[in-house]
Amino acid sequence: MQLAPGAVLVTVPGGRLALRTPDGRFLGVDTAGTDPAALVARLTTDGKGAGDPELDRLAAAFADAGHALPEAPPRPLAGRTVAVLGDADLTEPLARCVRDAGGDVRHTTVAEAATLDPARTAVVWCLDGPVPPGGWDEADRLLPARGTAWLRTHREGRHAWLEPLATAPGDVTSAHIRLRRLAATPAHRELAAYWAGHRTPDETPRHTEASAALTAALLTGDLLAWASGAPLPVRRRLRRLDLADLTVSEHPVLPVPDVAPIERGRSA
Repeated sequence: MQLAPGAVLVTVPGGRLALRTPDGRFLGVDTAGTDPAALVARLTTDGKGAGDPELDRLAAAFADAGHALPEAPPRPLAGRTVAVLGDADLTEPLARCVRDAGGDVRHTTVAEAATLDPARTAVVWCLDGPVPPGGWDEADRLLPARGTAWLRTHREGRHAWLEPLATAPGDVTSAHIRLRRLAATPAHRELAAYWAGHRTPDETPRHTEASAALTAALLTGDLLAWASGAPLPVRRRLRRLDLADLTVSEHPVLPVPDVAPIERGRSA
């Protein structure tokens, strides 16, 4: 038995015990005459004090209230595979974050990732530059359709774009993001030409170590949300990171429905 993650026992002057919960509340602990130091040892040292009926009763009360666990909980990405593709300045910090959360990192292709267990596989593609024309079309087509999580980020000038997590058919894809952004700007012809590669070389500074770390952390947050059920808000938000000051703005975005075919009238 051990304290739950984030729970801490505090010895208060006068020999009393208090519990600080993970959300910052303090709760008084009634040890019912049991030595507080023995209870602390029982909940912080594996097995110490086990077999003492009163200590076992108090430890069980902590467990019933959710403040203690019989064993360490699994890490949030344990048993899950994250395939990372793209530029190393972004994929390397992301891989470290994924491994720290217990996930298995693979460097593979979209087609190979699509052969893995879709319920336990995510694909993350990181680009320190614009997306090449058609670069994400295959992933858009293959991954959400089979339930494989699909996450991506790219940079345009001094802004990095983190696109919504897609986990199922009908979720927001990169193609949807392009259509929404074109519809939202009067410079849609210029933006389309920029994406198509009709531009001079980009002399904007690339990701720094700080912006890459922040991007990796935000992407890891989306992966943690995926592991816990991928709530709808995570699958409907487009984020823009300003690399100059590391500020992040969020923009709600919806999928773009398929266009209905045009019905041609019959000739007279």
